[in-house]
Amino acid sequence: MSNELIINGTQNGCRIALLKDKTLVEFHQDEGGSKFSVGDIYLGSVKKVVQGLNAAFIDVGYDKDAFLHYLDLGPQFSSLQKFTKLVRNRKINGIKLEKFKLESDIDKHGKISQQLAKGHVIPVQIVKEPISTKGPRLSCELSLAGRYLVLVPFSNAVSVSKKITSSEERKRLLRLMQSIKPDNFGVIIRTVAENKDVAELDRDLRNLVKTWEDGIKRLVTANPRDKVIGEISKTSALLRDLLNESFDSIQVDDKRIYDEVKSYIRTIAPEKEKIVRLYTGKAKIFEAFGIERQIKTAFGQTVSLRGGGYLIIEHTEALHVIDVNSGNKSNREESQETTALSVNLEAAKEIARQLRLRDMGGIIVIDFIDMKNPENKKLIYKTMKEEMADDKAKFTVLPLSKFGLMQITRERVRPQMNITTKENCPTCNGTGKITASILVSDQIEKYIEHLITKQNERYLLLALHPYLYAYFTHGLISIRMRWYFKYKRWLRMEKDSSLAITEFKFLNKEGEEIQLA
Repeated sequence: MSNELIINGTQNGCRIALLKDKTLVEFHQDEGGSKFSVGDIYLGSVKKVVQGLNAAFIDVGYDKDAFLHYLDLGPQFSSLQKFTKLVRNRKINGIKLEKFKLESDIDKHGKISQQLAKGHVIPVQIVKEPISTKGPRLSCELSLAGRYLVLVPFSNAVSVSKKITSSEERKRLLRLMQSIKPDNFGVIIRTVAENKDVAELDRDLRNLVKTWEDGIKRLVTANPRDKVIGEISKTSALLRDLLNESFDSIQVDDKRIYDEVKSYIRTIAPEKEKIVRLYTGKAKIFEAFGIERQIKTAFGQTVSLRGGGYLIIEHTEALHVIDVNSGNKSNREESQETTALSVNLEAAKEIARQLRLRDMGGIIVIDFIDMKNPENKKLIYKTMKEEMADDKAKFTVLPLSKFGLMQITRERVRPQMNITTKENCPTCNGTGKITASILVSDQIEKYIEHLITKQNERYLLLALHPYLYAYFTHGLISIRMRWYFKYKRWLRMEKDSSLAITEFKFLNKEGEEIQLA
């Protein structure tokens, strides 16, 4: 199985696609400089303590105050408070935790008013990004994630991922980590640390400790609402969590991002540096790898299955509902039960992919096609669990009910990925009445004349739908060739199927869109 990461640089950040055997399984949009990402640590200010909820609302700079429940303070909250106060008042020598005396754990059944009051300033970590009308969800149990380890300040516990099943390997990792970790830092050993040598683990630990110490330096002079420790970019976070031996290609079409990715991989996995390549093809990178088409077909309300069935995906405020339909598949199988099993198995695999692709969270209810045989129902349940095994989010899958419904809960820490796949007519904006489509040629030529003769643009790139591209470039004496004879300037063109059929845009040499009046 091949794993490829395709990264497309945009004006505001980048788009990231994870392909398994050329099939899109994860899609992320990383807005440059986006705030309130999971893992970010801010200096928050307590705005309100609500005893009825046993929670506090914290100002971290978002439009709405963030939510912090008492149970998310963490056992070491007293130590965090004391350390923060000493650091900000410059009453502690240096920034290291080794000589700091930890306080006793707080009462897990206590009240928020015993720990916080309006105006208190505390470091808080984003554990759930702002979603819909809700602000971020916070925790004071701070942690810093690396490739092999998770560093937990104000703790001395060392734990190993449950997915590492070998007792000998668990003991080796525990002994190793207890011998190299600094005092007053707890460590969680991640699954990917299995069979790694001490040098790799030590390098990861040192990087995390340095990140913590750099953050503490900023904490000394930080103002409320300031970011103290920022999570790495989404691209680097994906590489940190996903990069393994099965990765065989990382393609990037932006030189700056390429250098960033190469530098990060050199830090975490030097042996993998050679798989990073700078894409220089003529076609846009998402077009060349067939990703643009997959995005358009995967994010609609109706998702087709290869065998002839299809899914209907509906989203509500409370939950997501997925309906499985057989379509024209029913004429091919020998019995209704065989048809139902065949479509349901294919649907289970596609649904597991859709949950990751759209990052759907909360409660998901799936209405599978009714089956009578209990063994077939068990098979669907088993298949769904196996297909979701690679999902990084926490999830729970329940067996099919007697009504043929399956319930899944999946951790939601980010807003769901929604991409509009239905295109409004760019000319009529959905009214149903348009001017003659042939006029788009005149409109484009008008802009070309203005940009060349009035603005004296030396470099022009016209991005447009493949249909328009074919129209302008077809034939020996094409429309583009006529423009060349007329304006004495060769117009570069590229296909972009993400645009509507009569949409177009002009780009300059830096790839920035030229604003048209």
